Amino acid sequence: MSELQKNPPEGVKVFINDEDITDVQASIEGPAGTPYAGGFFRVKLILSKNFPSEPPKGFFLTKIFHPNVAQNGEICVNTLKRDWKAEFGIKHILLTIKCLLIVPNPESALNEEAGKLLLEQYDDYSTRAQMFTEIHAKPPRSSKDCTTEYKGCDGPLAKKHAGDKKFADKKKKDKKKTLKRL
Repeated sequence: MSELQKNPPEGVKVFINDEDITDVQASIEGPAGTPYAGGFFRVKLILSKNFPSEPPKGFFLTKIFHPNVAQNGEICVNTLKRDWKAEFGIKHILLTIKCLLIVPNPESALNEEAGKLLLEQYDDYSTRAQMFTEIHAKPPRSSKDCTTEYKGCDGPLAKKHAGDKKFADKKKKDKKKTLKRL
């Protein structure tokens, strides 16, 4: 686990809970060219006492619009179900989840609406997924909000006027309202 934390796959940052080694979390950067690009998605793997002979359970902690992710964040991918092999490691699982962001599988959808949109109206699916990414998975914009979880926090940002914050808050509320209507 410490080796994985030191040398994670590209676009993945691993967080280890020293008090509970069965609780593995990671931040996965949304792959370029997908509706998830620019987002950072927190995922959690729960290792059972029988791991590695049994697959871990995977969850997105960051809200995401994706055919293979249920409302509660549960991830449906064959690698974590019937295709599981004891020799698969955590790195393999994290790469599989990242690949799922690139190539969703609408045939085994936990989110039927996302699966249907992906198959029948890709532009609508992509727009909705981008909106979720914009609202829920974007890194903080101010340097004081930066954590090691997010890349891209280069230093102090230019001061903004109070009106800018009100405008940004209104824009975010409008996006949320639109999302709720969808």
